[in-house]
Amino acid sequence: MPSVGVKIYSVFFKLWLRHRLQSLAAVAGPDPDPAAAAFGVSCRPDEATAPANPAFSAADGVASKDLHIDPNSSLSVRIFLPTPPPQHAHAHLLAHPRRASDPTPAPASNGAAPYRGYLPHALASPRAPASARRRLPIVVQFHGGGFATGSSSATANDAFCRRVAKLCDAIVVAVGYRLAPESRYPAAFEDGVKVLKWIAKQANLAMMSKVGGGVDTFGASTVEPWIAAHGDPARCVLLGASCGANIADYVTRKTVEDSKLFDPIKVVAQVLMYPFFIGSVPTHSEIRLANSYFYDKSTCILAWRLFLSEKEFNLDHPAANPLAPGRGGPPLKCMPPTLTVIAEHDWMRDRAIAYSEELRKVNVDSPVLDYKDTVHEFATLDVFLKTPQAQACAEDIAIWMKKYISLRGHEFSY
Repeated sequence: MPSVGVKIYSVFFKLWLRHRLQSLAAVAGPDPDPAAAAFGVSCRPDEATAPANPAFSAADGVASKDLHIDPNSSLSVRIFLPTPPPQHAHAHLLAHPRRASDPTPAPASNGAAPYRGYLPHALASPRAPASARRRLPIVVQFHGGGFATGSSSATANDAFCRRVAKLCDAIVVAVGYRLAPESRYPAAFEDGVKVLKWIAKQANLAMMSKVGGGVDTFGASTVEPWIAAHGDPARCVLLGASCGANIADYVTRKTVEDSKLFDPIKVVAQVLMYPFFIGSVPTHSEIRLANSYFYDKSTCILAWRLFLSEKEFNLDHPAANPLAPGRGGPPLKCMPPTLTVIAEHDWMRDRAIAYSEELRKVNVDSPVLDYKDTVHEFATLDVFLKTPQAQACAEDIAIWMKKYISLRGHEFSY
């Protein structure tokens, strides 16, 4: 069972969350202003946010910066990039090139641990060794918060994304999608699709702008250098926590339906952390754990009422129930490998397990990681970030993801 401190904190958290959602419902009313909904908000002013650090940080080895990528809405992203190696590592790798088929990096000349990351774009020329031209996989992350709270720059979300970027040696793009009730369904889902198309555009612009010696002559003002220089769109993973898992699953289905719209992006896997699934027929866990810690079922239904319009509200809505009859979309057998993370004391666990089981029935790699003595958002809420379960969860996700994002010949098995 969770500790006494967690139980006490949970009581106050649930009171705060219900009050927050009720206040948002009262302010927004049944029909929010269409003009306001089009632009929307992606961050609540009274929620703690972590400042973006445009310089490489020595503390955790990860840099971050914020970008507003859609002039027609508040859609933004926070990009996390692992720190490049010291300058002497660049010189050594260029001075001692190795074959691309070599299983391990060349040792550093000063006896230090070998560097296994990327090299700056200036060194990634056709004459550089294969190791210098290595690009990083891209993890697109969607935060939780019941579609109505949270942001890509929230303190806990920032720390979690830094942890994922470091453990997976990957670029993490945290999506600041529009929040409800200012922007109801399908705004958050559409924002997820827009971000994936934006990443694809960055990759295409980077290829088109490299003319003789890497001089940018086309689209130079719109190319995002971190993505263009270091991202590998062919190794993309979608990761969502709570309601973010619903968005990730929706965007994944869209990429499966029409991959040409997202070319050259290839979604090789998705990670659904305690997905915000629900349905009209309650499951065993929804009955047994309806008043569970931090996120009880009645409060979560209120969140769904804020996200779905009064006309559309239905617990079997395609956004809420992935196994609802007539949901449409691609067959489950076409979905990419899917890792599902669940918590012992979370009323949403049964429906997440059921979705994973349906994927396994059609031979999709879809393991479930179930963590003991944990609650909903145990790996992404700020109060839990330093717990052993949260750290183990991030490490387990990294181990599984590396099976699909490792370079050919360097596959990670578990």
